[in-house]
Amino acid sequence: MQIPDKNQIFPLKDYKRLCFLKNIIENPNIIVGDYTYYDDFEDVYNFEKNVKYHFDFIGDKLIIGKFCMIASGVTFIMNGANHKMDGITAYPFNILGKDWLKVTPTLDELPYKGDTIIGNDVWIGADVTIMPGVKIGDGSIIATKSIVTKDVKPYSVVGGNPAKLLRKRFDEEKIKKLLALKWWDWELEKITENLHYLTGKKK
Repeated sequence: MQIPDKNQIFPLKDYKRLCFLKNIIENPNIIVGDYTYYDDFEDVYNFEKNVKYHFDFIGDKLIIGKFCMIASGVTFIMNGANHKMDGITAYPFNILGKDWLKVTPTLDELPYKGDTIIGNDVWIGADVTIMPGVKIGDGSIIATKSIVTKDVKPYSVVGGNPAKLLRKRFDEEKIKKLLALKWWDWELEKITENLHYLTGKKK
């Protein structure tokens, strides 16, 4: 049985635009599961550049599950982009220093939406923007150029600005069974043996 090597950076021969993402990530606050791939029109190393406002002192994480498909230009906006909003102005005077440092907010005074979590088997189309703290459920599909501002339930297809539910991929009973199945956690041999079942391709 021949199974693609999850530890390869570039799994496709002579093709450097697609990588297994976990093998190029350097930021310890970005956690990526096995076989999740990223395809970039220019350079796969753009991925971390597209995780914006991700400051160590805030400590939020971007967590991406297994077997996800992430297209070029996907941007993750992290919690460091948020400004204090309970004053007359949201202008961040403190970042410019000098006497304006006296209004530096503490972390608990800043809006904090938590970690951004992408489930398993999620397909994110090109040029999607995902806002801080969003949680996208297993098996979901995010349409190209969408802006995701709210959580996405498992096996949903969403699109637009802001992204809204377009349809469910399956009925609720089947979704419940698939979430219990968790095929992405199977042994690789079992996944390989059941590819026709997983992909719906007839033998």
